[in-house]
Amino acid sequence: MFSFETKIRVRYADTDQMGYMYYGNYAAVYEVARTEMLRSLGMTYRSMEEEGVMMPVLELKCKYIKPALYDDEITVKVVISEKPGVRIVFTYELFNQDGVLINLGETTLVFVNIQKNKPCLPPKNFREKIGIYFS
Repeated sequence: MFSFETKIRVRYADTDQMGYMYYGNYAAVYEVARTEMLRSLGMTYRSMEEEGVMMPVLELKCKYIKPALYDDEITVKVVISEKPGVRIVFTYELFNQDGVLINLGETTLVFVNIQKNKPCLPPKNFREKIGIYFS
């Protein structure tokens, strides 16, 4: 299992008229957390694309428990529970600054060979870096 945490501040532009973070912005929060998680492994989406692999989202799940509010500092915990193959599943737990769980999410992404536009295994560099957490 691999786990990573990052913090994100809710901007005014992220909120609706009630001052709640707009429901559609949670997917963007998940993406920021995924991106930072990859960066913590020494990788980026760009580096994977340069190796000929992209990662489109196949599925998104989002459960709203309590609202995130303007100027809240959200802690996003990202977990990869299973060793990635052609697919990779990320789960998310979002906590407000008081440590209260406010959201649960999950995304499934697929590794796709850019030239062939077909599913493929992750790049070797990624498999080596993530593999140590699943041995």
